Amino acid sequence: MADERQIPLHGDAVKLERLELALRASHEGIWDWQVGQLEIYYSRRILEFLECGPSRAPNLFVPPHTSIHPDEQHAFNLTLTQALQNNGPEILAVDARVRTGGSSWRWLRIRGTVVRDRQGRACRIAGSMIDISRRKQAEAQIEEERFLLRQLIDHIPVQVYFKDLESRFVMANQRMAEWIGLSKSEDLIGKHDRDFFDEDHWKPAADAERGIIDSGQPMTNELEHETWHEGKETWVVTSKFPWRDRKGRIKGTFGVSSDVTGLVIAQRQAVSLAEQLQAKNTAYEEEVHLAREIQQTLTSVGFPNVSNFHSEIHFSSRYIPISGLAGDFFEVIKIDEDRVGVLICDVMGHGVRAALIVAMLRGLLEKQRSQATDPGAFLRGLNEGLAAILERAGTTMFATAFYGVLDLAVGTFRYSCAGHPGPIVDGPDGIYQIATQRGQKGPGLGLIHGSTYPTTIIPLSEIRRIVLFTDGVLEAENRQGEPFFENRLMQIIARNAVEPVECLLDGILTSVLDFSGDRHFDDDVCLLAIEVIPKTR
Repeated sequence: MADERQIPLHGDAVKLERLELALRASHEGIWDWQVGQLEIYYSRRILEFLECGPSRAPNLFVPPHTSIHPDEQHAFNLTLTQALQNNGPEILAVDARVRTGGSSWRWLRIRGTVVRDRQGRACRIAGSMIDISRRKQAEAQIEEERFLLRQLIDHIPVQVYFKDLESRFVMANQRMAEWIGLSKSEDLIGKHDRDFFDEDHWKPAADAERGIIDSGQPMTNELEHETWHEGKETWVVTSKFPWRDRKGRIKGTFGVSSDVTGLVIAQRQAVSLAEQLQAKNTAYEEEVHLAREIQQTLTSVGFPNVSNFHSEIHFSSRYIPISGLAGDFFEVIKIDEDRVGVLICDVMGHGVRAALIVAMLRGLLEKQRSQATDPGAFLRGLNEGLAAILERAGTTMFATAFYGVLDLAVGTFRYSCAGHPGPIVDGPDGIYQIATQRGQKGPGLGLIHGSTYPTTIIPLSEIRRIVLFTDGVLEAENRQGEPFFENRLMQIIARNAVEPVECLLDGILTSVLDFSGDRHFDDDVCLLAIEVIPKTR
């Protein structure tokens, strides 16, 4: 190894001193190697880089180059070999990590000029070295950040791309390449949308990008319909922005697109399905409206005239369904001049199912007219008919009912009950409820084949008014969850004993609504009032 005293014999000392000063200002050191010799000259700055004195400084250019990091040894050997070849390059240039005396690695930029003899053989190489460790660290950090950013761009589930002023791709992520149908994003560089899409897509897209370039204003969240050369259709939501360089000059555009083809197709299918459902719903609403009109018509027909020379019977009713189709109904059946049957019924549930049961029961009523004079037989017939229908349908439904026959000729009221709340009677002996005992009731209609329904008889002389009702009245609750129940209904009937029957029914409805506080009923409400009026002679 050469020490600091081994100053080359060639050149002027003053010039060498000036060179040293200039290199010191640039943080560079100089080296000088006579090719083939073990010794080498290093300036003080290089020795500082190597963290060792002249006697321990390694000659980096003498094999086996163990002071060079293994990752750079191949490039270093190749560069040095080429420089030492006859008539090889005049400049040696290589960057390498070099082991220092402190056993750390330092990046050095090594540059040298090759001096050759007349035969072109390298006889001397002299040059400079500078520590570039910080720059390499910064480059490595930038490269790592660039790699991470590229990883992110290539793996996010959207298309990312940059285009030049002519709308040609200059960069795209892997997702964009795959969307176009290419295996690598590099294959997209230089391509134009016209290479993949029909004119009715690429032309508006190019015009929009030109508008962004001219105005400098972005385009955000636009739904684009892409039509491909092969006939495929896709939809993307796209945002595009002006692409500017560091000085703010526009170089083109960049954008982000997200595939929404599945959503658009699903939306179109949903719209089509909604239109179909709307059409079906309209037809259904029309059918329900017709059924509702039929129900309303059946409950609003006039009452029969029933009277003889002793007395006459007047009827009044209120009917409030909570939905389009109700499960409550009543019937007044004129048997002959002196007798009339009254039926009130409440089908389980609401809506179409309940309305179908109502229709079935109305149909069964016609079959039972021959037994209309016998309340127990009348309900038995309804029960058998409904139970048979429900059994064949494989469903469980039921209806409660109360049926009674007023007979002016013999002066009696004969009744039978199928699980229904007993009516309230207003008579000479006061206000009371009938059909309250277990032995006076049978089960609801449609539940059990062969059920029997006892018949009870009371004189018409004990009846001034009878109020039949469904449980929509009794089950109305106040804000504390307390039901209305029969006692309150009896009190209202007593308070309105001298009022006309119409006023009595309106008073019942008003009282129930006031009690509930919600001003609406939670269940269908059906009221039928019967008034027995003696004739004066």
